[in-house]
Amino acid sequence: MLRFSIITIFPKMLEPYLNDSILKRAQDKKLISVKVLNLRDFTKNKHKKVDDRPYGGGPGMVMSADPILRTVNKITGATSRRKKEKRTKIILLAPNGKQLTNMYAEKLAKNYDNIILVSGRYEGIDARVKKILKAEEVSVGPFILTGGELPALVILDVVARRISGVLGNEESVEEKRVSSGEMYTRPEVLEHGGKKYKVPKVLMSGDHKKIEEWKASRTGGIHKR
Repeated sequence: MLRFSIITIFPKMLEPYLNDSILKRAQDKKLISVKVLNLRDFTKNKHKKVDDRPYGGGPGMVMSADPILRTVNKITGATSRRKKEKRTKIILLAPNGKQLTNMYAEKLAKNYDNIILVSGRYEGIDARVKKILKAEEVSVGPFILTGGELPALVILDVVARRISGVLGNEESVEEKRVSSGEMYTRPEVLEHGGKKYKVPKVLMSGDHKKIEEWKASRTGGIHKR
């Protein structure tokens, strides 16, 4: 079982996605486990504050190191008591981090039993967290989001798909087959706005070689290894 732990200050944002569809079934089958930890539960101050002003000035606030370190220690303390497990991977979700790819997700699925995802917020996370935990910063794309919750879900989803049994059919993992950017289903002729839109003839031909060639010509390299 691959264990995911997501550290966030907004746990309710994650629950709907985790409790439905493929990820829900994967948890029910015990192929993966997902634990969401509220960072505010690991603060020492009475106001449950998890951020503070940045040294050197500047706008916004920075997420404090202490509650994050305490939360991770709680997780790793539990994982260290389990035997015969591979290493734990700690990931900080950050816009300037390493770009997520299918190849990177494959390595996570194969090389680790425990993945801890720390959702950043505000202006970022105190840099000492990365140094102390020997964590890796990962980004899901060259853009800025309000927080790391969506990226955490993206990484979880991409990695979980590579665990045997999660999709039911191994061929469902797109990069293990030739797929196409153009997909069609019934009806063969779709009428809309006074016009008729037909399925390409090659897909109706029954010639599997030509169909695969047609699909490959329209992948744009997205799904091909």
